Amino acid sequence: MFEHVHAELSGGLSPALIQSIARLSHLFTKERGGIGARYLDDASLAAGYATYFLPVNFLKVQTLLDELPNDWAVAETPLSVLDVGCGPGTASLAVLDWLICENRNPPRRLSVTAIDHSKAALTEAVRLWKKYRRMTSAGQASLVTSVEEVENIIRQHPGTAVSAGAPFDLIIVANCLNELFHECSDPHEPRAAVLERFLSMLKPDGTLIVLEPALRSTARALHQTRDRLLSHNSCTVYSPCLHEQGCPALANVADWCHEERFWEPPPWITELDHALGFIKDALKFSYLLLRKDGRTIVTRGPETYRVVSELRVFKGEKRAWLCNEQGRSEVGRVDRKTTSSNAAFDACHRGALVQIDRLVRKEREGRLSELRRIAEDSTVKILREV
Repeated sequence: MFEHVHAELSGGLSPALIQSIARLSHLFTKERGGIGARYLDDASLAAGYATYFLPVNFLKVQTLLDELPNDWAVAETPLSVLDVGCGPGTASLAVLDWLICENRNPPRRLSVTAIDHSKAALTEAVRLWKKYRRMTSAGQASLVTSVEEVENIIRQHPGTAVSAGAPFDLIIVANCLNELFHECSDPHEPRAAVLERFLSMLKPDGTLIVLEPALRSTARALHQTRDRLLSHNSCTVYSPCLHEQGCPALANVADWCHEERFWEPPPWITELDHALGFIKDALKFSYLLLRKDGRTIVTRGPETYRVVSELRVFKGEKRAWLCNEQGRSEVGRVDRKTTSSNAAFDACHRGALVQIDRLVRKEREGRLSELRRIAEDSTVKILREV
């Protein structure tokens, strides 16, 4: 549905628009020192964001909505959502569209509070929300906006709009956390404090979605903030982690955990990618889904893993990196030891949740190999696709 709406919201792909998108891409990936600037106050950059980055981030949010418990939107009372650092209302629109398209909940029962430090961004959020509602059967879904400096949330009480909307069923912090507290020598503690403050605004069975870019720097920063937050014992991870221990990706400076979800780019994204020299063949991001009720995406255990790499094909074997409460480990299966019980390993992909009942480690020169292998009699089961 959003592709049709977006065609109405955006203009033609002019050279000026393409230049704005290129400038934003450079700001988001190469010139991150200036990311705290109010780039959405610039009309040309805001247009570039709405045309290219908004639909991509919109679909990332919906990917995570699909990952929430099936009963999260089934409520007799109005569904209350807080969109933090909302920009032009990307996450707000994503929730509204998801509810309409999935027919999960009557849209009239949706109440969204959106906050941002940019008045211009909030004005655009209201404009897009109203236009979207006119073009769809959005019922009486409501949007309230408020100018808020997110960093001040830990220093003072939130504004009236946020207080009035709390407690929330869902709080979304999308592509915002990495922009906070850049001046601090250790930004992870105040970022954890901000998330903890938002957790206090959640209903007991609510979810806090934290979505960040899939860059190594931003992903590793999210892992560090995660560890600080979990040390406070104020929440648990619903997904993607299968434990609350320290993130094992931080042990090696070259590692970081991120998602690459398949998508079919709409025509205007493909056209822009061609003009810009970009390749957006997957939705890439890092994320956390946090809860206070201890609920998890699957039942945890030493035989349950999340695949945190692509399945790598070598001559005579396949390997992937897996993560769970025991840490991050490389797992392989020799092709000649493929059996009906372990054949599902061939379907492993980044983000999948799998169960493997037996892994073996061979001894070499008196030491156990770090590589764990799937035996012929091992059982591999895909618990959840992405």
